[in-house]
Amino acid sequence: QVQLVESGGGLVQAGGSLRLSCAASGRTFSNYHMGWFRQAPGKEREFVAAISWIGSITRYADSVKGRFTISRDNAKNTVYLQLNSLKPEDTAVYYCAADRGPVLPDPSTTDYDYWGQGTQVTVSS
Repeated sequence: QVQLVESGGGLVQAGGSLRLSCAASGRTFSNYHMGWFRQAPGKEREFVAAISWIGSITRYADSVKGRFTISRDNAKNTVYLQLNSLKPEDTAVYYCAADRGPVLPDPSTTDYDYWGQGTQVTVSS
């Protein structure tokens, strides 16, 4: 099955930046839609961003629009999440997910086919 491995998490001060990476296995990586989710202590897992590998379509949660950017590099089988202007409320475990389609999943669903192990992002005030 497809393996997803996140990296790049850490501790940063409010207003700082961080770049998360999600390395994926598979010879048909470009055919998968990709998403980022996060889960803070005591909260449900929530949608952050998603990207379609057909047409470079992107979607973002309202809480991160203008601050976070999702991108891809098919040659490296990697999806990125650039986190700028970080706030303490961004503190969470961030998860990478992949879905084989046929369409980019709706932001309201967590029904992706594959998930990574997560990487911790902590933002201090």
